Formats: sequence, C-alpha cells, structure tokens
Amino acid sequence: MSSRIAFVTGASRGIGRAAALSLASAGHTVILAARDQQKLDETAQAIRQAGGIAHTVQIDLSSPDSIQQAFAKAKEIGTVSILVNNAGITRDGLAMRMKPEDWAAVLNTNLTGAFLCIQQVLQGMMKERWGRIINIASVVGESGNAGQANYVASKAGLVGLTKSLAIELGSRNITVNAITPGFIETDMTAVLGEPVREKMLAAIPLKRFGQPEEVASAVKFLAGDEAAYITGSVLRVNGGMYL
Repeated sequence: MSSRIAFVTGASRGIGRAAALSLASAGHTVILAARDQQKLDETAQAIRQAGGIAHTVQIDLSSPDSIQQAFAKAKEIGTVSILVNNAGITRDGLAMRMKPEDWAAVLNTNLTGAFLCIQQVLQGMMKERWGRIINIASVVGESGNAGQANYVASKAGLVGLTKSLAIELGSRNITVNAITPGFIETDMTAVLGEPVREKMLAAIPLKRFGQPEEVASAVKFLAGDEAAYITGSVLRVNGGMYL
C-alpha cells in the first residue's frame, strides 16, 4: 500500500483516535482534527512514538469557516487522499420536546460538517484521480432509535450522502463508503446507565460491546488498495445488532 495523506475528524478520542492510529500503522501521514488541542497532541504523540507521522489541526465541524481554515492548513502538508468523517455530537431528547437548536446543532455538525469536509478534498482527489472517503455513520441510522431523531436523521443522511457521492465520483477513481458502528466502548457510550447497557447487550448476537479498534480495522481496509472495487457500501461493524 502506497503512503498517502489521511485527514481524520474527531481524532482526539474514541473511534477517530483508533482510526488515526490504524491508518498511521499502515504507513499513511495522518492529519488529526478535533476541537480539543491537548487530546490531539496526545494522539499525535502516540502515533509518533510508534514511528508514524502525525499533524494536528483544530476544527469545529459546526463552523464552515473553521472547516475551511483546517483544510487550508492540511493543504500546506499535501493533497488529502483519504478522508474519514468521524466527528459527531448528540443532543438527545424526545421529538415532541426537542428544541430547534438541538436539532440544528446535530445536523450541522454530523451531516453538513461532513459534507463541507468532503467538498474541501474533492478537487485534490479529482486531480490525483484517487481518493477514499469514509463516513462513520451509526447502526441507529439504519435501525432508528427513540429519543434520537436528530442524531438518527444525521447518520441516515450520511448513508444517503455516501451512496450519491459514490455514483457521482466513481469515474474519477474516488470511492465513498460508510461504516455503521454498533455499540462501541467510547466516551460517548460510557455515560449510559447500566440498565441501558444491559438492554443493548441483550440485543447483540455476539454478546459483547465493540472496541474502537474494531471499527478502525474497517477504516484501514476501506482506505487501502484491497478495497478499490468497493464503493457506495455500508459496512456494518455492530456485532449483529442490526442485520
């Protein structure tokens, strides 16, 4: 596999951090993007200690200006050939009481933010006639989930975006795929109470929660030459939670 430049959003923790480490282990130069500079620095340090190359940029996916500035810095390093749209937020609540700003915040970050990141890399990918766009959606984007209308809509939107862009960009040798993680052990899921965790566990045929590294392995595969003929796919890394 030839070495390329990968840009990973939400790279300071959880799935994004694991994906960045995995891509670096495959020999890629990784640009880590998130809001928390301290955590970005820690991830970059871990990559460098393992012999990899890492750069950091701060990014706020809810701000088009911030996205533009982050990618301007990335372009100084070189052409981004691999984009992993992983950053996401939740603002859970029942639909009847959901505030318009909570709906907007989640859609702006999770879906619009991802789209704006894609727009930033397309010119370079088209010029190179090579690209990998990997959108981290969610099992609930396929199955639905009560109390998460905004989050589910954003993740289902990512799946639709993935399919449209796969058709649009295929002739330029740019693949676009989505991964839908199930219940993965991260900071985002750590806040859930024990009854919720037990209920989730009962719904998973493999009878365990996933690890960020297991999603990262799927990212590394889709970013590589082995996955050159896969585009518009939704790769479920969910332990059988949704089939």
